[in-house]
Amino acid sequence: MEIGSGEAYPGRWLAINPGTAAGTLPGEVTTDPAFGLAAIWIESALKEQAQIQGFTVVEASTVVATHLNHLISQHSSELFGRQEAQQLLDRVTQDMPKLTEDLVPGVVTLTTLHKVLQNLLDEKVPIRDMRTILETLAEHAPIQTDPGELTSVVRVALGRAITQRWFPGNDEVQVIGLDTPLERLLLQALQGGGGLEPGLADRLLAQSQEALARQEMLGAPPVLLVNHALRPLLSRFLRRSLPQLVVLSNLELSDNRNIRMTATIGGK
Repeated sequence: MEIGSGEAYPGRWLAINPGTAAGTLPGEVTTDPAFGLAAIWIESALKEQAQIQGFTVVEASTVVATHLNHLISQHSSELFGRQEAQQLLDRVTQDMPKLTEDLVPGVVTLTTLHKVLQNLLDEKVPIRDMRTILETLAEHAPIQTDPGELTSVVRVALGRAITQRWFPGNDEVQVIGLDTPLERLLLQALQGGGGLEPGLADRLLAQSQEALARQEMLGAPPVLLVNHALRPLLSRFLRRSLPQLVVLSNLELSDNRNIRMTATIGGK
């Protein structure tokens, strides 16, 4: 199964337009494979000129490596199968045998553990802290078997790591928020179990795109902070069209951070 492709030209350089470059350059017009920006494959003699014009210039080997890393990051959940879950569990068992032996398969099946880990990877949540993940499952799995619900409680337990990933070292976090009436409307739709009405879905997507663009202009993380109950619904809905937008729950954000809403969805 192919998850990505592209062409690289050894000896040439990729001049990437970050959106502010002036003019153009002779060469092979293309698109940066990792981030979708307009780019041109240029000869090495034009490297300095490209930099003067405001292009970001990258050698071919770095382009390939960056593209591979991007693909692995974007598709890590697909690449993480049951066999990989078992291998990870085996390694953890060497360090924490009592925890894993009491948990799998007696309390949590390998299938459920695999699905929870896949869910985390799907939303770029690191799974390095297996102790916290397994201890949280040991606490909640006896009364909750749904992998989605288990993923939610694990995410809360990993809140400090999630916060650090998107807001490293910042006391103030700049996030996108939901307008209060829109949040209330979404909670009603969730409780009714009917899903999002088409008109509301279109408006939500359009305003999310606008808010994301504003975050990018500010140099702020692409993070939408929402009510904990809404996070799974909004994450699933927005991920299809805006995979770069990260949806966090208010319960996942560390208590010691000051929240500033730099963009708002709704109210239009």
